[in-house]
Amino acid sequence: MLKKTLLFTLVVAPLMAATLTAGTVWFLYQKKYEGPETTFTVKPGDTFGAVNARLSKEGLISNPRLFHWLARYQGVMGKLRSGPFTIPAESKMEDVLNILIYGKPNLASVTIPEGKNMYEVAALFSAAGFGDKEKYIELMKDSAFVSSLEIEGPTLEGYLYPETYKFAPGTSEREILISMVQLFKKQIAGLTQGHAFLKPHEVVILASVVEKETGAKEERPQIASVFLNRLKKRMRLESDPTTIYGMWENYKGNIRKDDLLKLTPYNTYKIPALPLGPISNPSIEAIQAVMNPASTDYLFFVSKNDGRHIFTTNYKDHLSAVEEWQKNRSNRSGKSWRQLKQ
Repeated sequence: MLKKTLLFTLVVAPLMAATLTAGTVWFLYQKKYEGPETTFTVKPGDTFGAVNARLSKEGLISNPRLFHWLARYQGVMGKLRSGPFTIPAESKMEDVLNILIYGKPNLASVTIPEGKNMYEVAALFSAAGFGDKEKYIELMKDSAFVSSLEIEGPTLEGYLYPETYKFAPGTSEREILISMVQLFKKQIAGLTQGHAFLKPHEVVILASVVEKETGAKEERPQIASVFLNRLKKRMRLESDPTTIYGMWENYKGNIRKDDLLKLTPYNTYKIPALPLGPISNPSIEAIQAVMNPASTDYLFFVSKNDGRHIFTTNYKDHLSAVEEWQKNRSNRSGKSWRQLKQ
């Protein structure tokens, strides 16, 4: 009897316990998430323990200790990706782990239109929930950060490529700006090289002005030719958008005569050269227009109030165009550059 008791205590009972434990572990390992498809977000800086606890609390895994062991066994505890992830219904514990380690997070998109300046870009990302507007502007003006990206200008202005971007929530301002600059360099690789008299950075500067001066894309080569012709003759560019940019943070929506008389590095009514740096983030088409301008003798252009312009070669004809298109109220009434999109 004693031998049977010892046999049960020393052999049978442990085997039964081990079998029961193994069965429980297998059951928990195979158990599926019973809820509907859902989104689980791993926040930047989240520890594995914090994620594990939230997964358990939300019922997405059957046992946090087993989930910990599984991740440790696979050597992936420090490899969680940040962002929101879709967890399908009936996902097993290993499925959830694989999604958080190897899956692609659900990305949110932000569209940056052509011709927006860096202040507007910062506002667009901030409004979409990607970081702080002031932090963007601080980084865009940070000389060390600008230099680290091998940008010649004083800020990142001009090098934030206009595009629809997709980022995971929580992506930092720095990461987003680096991505934009890298895409710019990739898209315009070699495009700004070999201009007749402008350096690559100067091409970007002038392209940013061309971008802001016309709502009619087909006019860009003509606009570029006007500015290039003026530069060759050492004439001032006299561009309103450059002057506005120079006072952007204090700009109230109207440009006054006094503004045109103030000497700033961006007031091209006062300086006989390009502005200090780009004034917007130009499209490839604007850069191409500067590299391959129309062959003209134009020195002036006047808005027709619908995004298009009248081009002239001398000041007399320019004044006539101003009289007809700017001082004639009937030619101004009801006109808008938005008509070009219809």
